[in-house]
Amino acid sequence: MTKRKKLGIISILLTLGILGVQSVEVESRYQAIGLLAGAAYALSVWAMVEDLKGIEWLTTLILPVLYPVSVALFYFLLPGRLLTRILIVSLFGLGMYALLLTENIFNVASIRTIQLLRAAHAVGFLLTLLVAFFLWDTIFSFQLDPWWNALLVGLTAWPLAVQTLWSVNLEEKLTPPVIWGSLTISWSLLALSLMISFWPVTITVASLFLVTALYVGLGLGQQHLAGRLFKKTLSEYLWVGIIVLVTVFFLSRWG
Repeated sequence: MTKRKKLGIISILLTLGILGVQSVEVESRYQAIGLLAGAAYALSVWAMVEDLKGIEWLTTLILPVLYPVSVALFYFLLPGRLLTRILIVSLFGLGMYALLLTENIFNVASIRTIQLLRAAHAVGFLLTLLVAFFLWDTIFSFQLDPWWNALLVGLTAWPLAVQTLWSVNLEEKLTPPVIWGSLTISWSLLALSLMISFWPVTITVASLFLVTALYVGLGLGQQHLAGRLFKKTLSEYLWVGIIVLVTVFFLSRWG
């Protein structure tokens, strides 16, 4: 069986898994999501085991696990309309296939040069932001204390940052720049999530604000690791962050 066929089968099975999670009793859904995460990891290994080595057993499998988990959690928050749910599940299947192709490209590119690497970086970056939004929107919907929001956002931001920064140079181990860069980004997101938890904003606005902060942090980190962090690039990312911060400030329902 070719690898593409394996990736297609995995996408279909995980899509069915998303539907299956929604059919179980409410009190058992989180256990079902845990099983879905384990299945996503095992199936991804089955498809890519020939090319996996060293740290790739962790880095290239972070998104294939977190993507179905985040969609399954976010699925609970959707309106009950059948059309909306069918659309989300269909998009999930396509996104899962694109994600698995992306991670497979990273595996192959760590061994030899491949022309699709640039496209893989773009797809991986986009899906990372999407996963972050689904996870953080779910976290804020729980209406937890601000410190819990901050802790959960920081913990979920770290693996996303590790995977994205590692994919820049695809090295055989996690180098200090990747480790410290991911810790800096996750700690910054922790602090920002604590701050935004006290602001009178909607859950969606708070989540989009944090996703924008992640976009800025990962963008700067990628450019730094690639040796392309010039003054113009830095100012462009910072302006994005400033504009979003000002926008969120005026969207807040102060007093």
